[in-house]
Amino acid sequence: MYTISVHIERKPEMKASILDLRRRMSSIIKALDQNQSITLTYRGHKKATIIPAKGKSAVNMRKHSAFGIWSDRNDLADVDAHVRKIRKGRMHAL
Repeated sequence: MYTISVHIERKPEMKASILDLRRRMSSIIKALDQNQSITLTYRGHKKATIIPAKGKSAVNMRKHSAFGIWSDRNDLADVDAHVRKIRKGRMHAL
């Protein structure tokens, strides 16, 4: 009987403190570009893990189901007037 072992090379997880997140953001972005996950620590305790996104990072918001949800409402044609109408009751209560 023969066995085959396949090892996928994966870089070790990067550890960064909250302070590193502020001071060394460029190295953290580079690690994410290399598909490396990052463990964030605060005072030595693990707080979060940043996992690189897969695929395209840009999202077309016009394709989102909520886009244009109120496009058929006629009462919102003049946004300034609508906001004034909403705030009117609150402003007169003072």
